[in-house]
Amino acid sequence: MKSLKLTPVILFIITLLGFSSCSFKPENAAAITPFYKEKYLGKWYEIARLDFKYEKDLNNTTAEYSINEDGTIKVFNRGYNVKKNEWEQSTGKAKFVGNENVAELKVSFFGPFYSGYNVIAIDSDYKYALVAGESLKYLWILSRDKTIPNDIKENYLKIAEKIGYQTSDLIWAEHTKN
Repeated sequence: MKSLKLTPVILFIITLLGFSSCSFKPENAAAITPFYKEKYLGKWYEIARLDFKYEKDLNNTTAEYSINEDGTIKVFNRGYNVKKNEWEQSTGKAKFVGNENVAELKVSFFGPFYSGYNVIAIDSDYKYALVAGESLKYLWILSRDKTIPNDIKENYLKIAEKIGYQTSDLIWAEHTKN
């Protein structure tokens, strides 16, 4: 009997199948439902985040969401690098993992590679949002304004802590430039 050789193509397919079955959110996080995509579109200010390499040294960070021609969501991120004294920006796309009624999305800035984007708390007017990434390494507090009321902030911190986030590690963004 011949043994099956694991060629690079077969290994690649196995890897892709493994990624397609992965969850795009932390175990204890639940994406909100119902979710209204149209209400979420537009500009958001980043109030706080868990820092990671693509946002390192950024302040005045914003995210703007709109609809692409193919129905995916265009993601335009912008921030001011305080060490380089220059604006940085990136454009990506987001897709719903399942039903558009559930705020569980995957976002890509690098071709076929996606990461989780899950709205886990939002107010009824869609002015403030708490967003979980695919693991406990990624968390954002967003607002339509450059600030957030303290009661909303405290509530979002409690939600994040119950999920397992280390909220003491959050970076609190400053919005001083236009």
